[in-house]
Amino acid sequence: MFFDGNHPLGYTNGNIASKTSNPFTLEKIGMSAESNFKLTYATMFNPPEELHTRYEEQVAKLRANLGVEYAMLIDGKDHKAKGKFEDHSPIDTGMVLGIFQKGNAQDAHDALAAARKAAPGWGRTPWQERIELVRKAASVMNKRIFEFGAVISMEVGKNRMEALADAAEAADLMLYACDQMEENEGFVVKMGQDPLTGYTATNYSLLKPYGVWVVISPFNFPAALTGGPVGAALVAGNTVVFKPATDTPWTSRLLAECFQEAGFPPGAVNYVTGPGSTLGQALIDSPEVNGITFTGSFDVGMGIYRSFAEGRYPRPIILEMGGKNPAIVSRNADLERAAQGIYRSAFGLQGQKCSAASRILIEEPIFDDLVARLVEITKALKIGDPTQKDIFLGPVVNKNAYQDFKTFTEDLSQAGEFLTGGQVLTEGDYGKGYFCQPTIVADVPLDHKLWKHEMFLPITLVTKVKSLDEAMKIANDVNYGLTAGFYGSKEEAQWFFDNIEAGVTYANRPQGATTGAWPGYQPFGGWKGSGSSGKNAGGHYYLQLYMHEQINTLIE
Repeated sequence: MFFDGNHPLGYTNGNIASKTSNPFTLEKIGMSAESNFKLTYATMFNPPEELHTRYEEQVAKLRANLGVEYAMLIDGKDHKAKGKFEDHSPIDTGMVLGIFQKGNAQDAHDALAAARKAAPGWGRTPWQERIELVRKAASVMNKRIFEFGAVISMEVGKNRMEALADAAEAADLMLYACDQMEENEGFVVKMGQDPLTGYTATNYSLLKPYGVWVVISPFNFPAALTGGPVGAALVAGNTVVFKPATDTPWTSRLLAECFQEAGFPPGAVNYVTGPGSTLGQALIDSPEVNGITFTGSFDVGMGIYRSFAEGRYPRPIILEMGGKNPAIVSRNADLERAAQGIYRSAFGLQGQKCSAASRILIEEPIFDDLVARLVEITKALKIGDPTQKDIFLGPVVNKNAYQDFKTFTEDLSQAGEFLTGGQVLTEGDYGKGYFCQPTIVADVPLDHKLWKHEMFLPITLVTKVKSLDEAMKIANDVNYGLTAGFYGSKEEAQWFFDNIEAGVTYANRPQGATTGAWPGYQPFGGWKGSGSSGKNAGGHYYLQLYMHEQINTLIE
């Protein structure tokens, strides 16, 4: 799932029309609209040159002013903690991007108190006014899109187009929530009239906000997976406290500034930073919290799920907890299309996506041909500073991920055959950051633990199967059920949709075998251990998760 004008396949992709009311387009950021280009994960492959120019200007500007201290934002004001921490770039660990607040439990309580104080007023604000402010925040994001993109590249290690798309998706997720509220007229529905003799009864169903909502977001999509749930919670009428991953506080600070510039009332949106073990746990444990959205690992998500259940009564919790996503390839597949989709989904963002294609199941007759093509493409991918135009893979996000790569590849070297990669890169500028080779491993026994463990790294396992039924059995035999991909005939694709246990499914998609969902096109969420709600973000049923129902009956 990636761009670039010079990638190994030379593939170009047509544009698609937006389903959101205010899509990210060139006009929104003051650029010419000659190509009618809309940025999504599926349209990144050949962006207008001006997109590159504007991005590079912003990278240069930010790099000239690194190391600034940033406060938290609580009750509409800057808020500093006693402790601080440095945000280092995974591209060059000596590069200090900024200094951020090491918030503690008291800071969490301060933010929740501000949100609680603001909750009644914000909840009673007409929904039309709420969506107007959220749309303003999304507009500010679009105006600052290149700043977001540059920060995400330097902070996460995303290549430029993935970084820009992350920011664009955040705005689109917010706008989609606004559209859903508007299309459903605030979720106020007149019900049936009671058949009462001598009385007139009116019944209305209303969806109302819960109160105070906490959003805990991951490093890998620091804009989309923060802005999306924060925007939905605000549209629904909740006040919000959001905490980013410790690796990505800068992107979330930019988001907080966008909400502030849009004119939200004090306390409606609060941004805090600090360790999950202290500040994060204080947010989870507080009785002031009415609902939580968490995106991250299965183990952490399940811990939050169990901890949150210890409250005085059941409260909503929305979890997205990763995946172990299969791509099944039939003997009837278009192998070039399959190769394109698989490498993009296996190695985009260095495999650090919950939707990454980490298990490739290929029917025996075409196994050798497809694997040979995948190896050829993968060996041609460029690794390096992701702010550079021709780079596909940047670094992994931190030292722990870097060490995990070494641990997993050592284990796999004893179990299978490396067809590509398997090494960390340490020569020259590579030694300054956390760079790992994209790795394809074959002949790993199916009972090996890494067939079911989410590695979250640029490592994918390939195996041959005798039949599609065998492939489906392997694909579904995991605790996860987030995304899945298939390549084959149209009839086989329907069989795949009917049998796969996953929330987001793709067939014959060159833009990405298992990755690339976009609000309004592919709502994103998982089954089994991949998600808790059964409803997908950026879809028809997600916004309602942030509200509960009340029935109003009036007898006249």
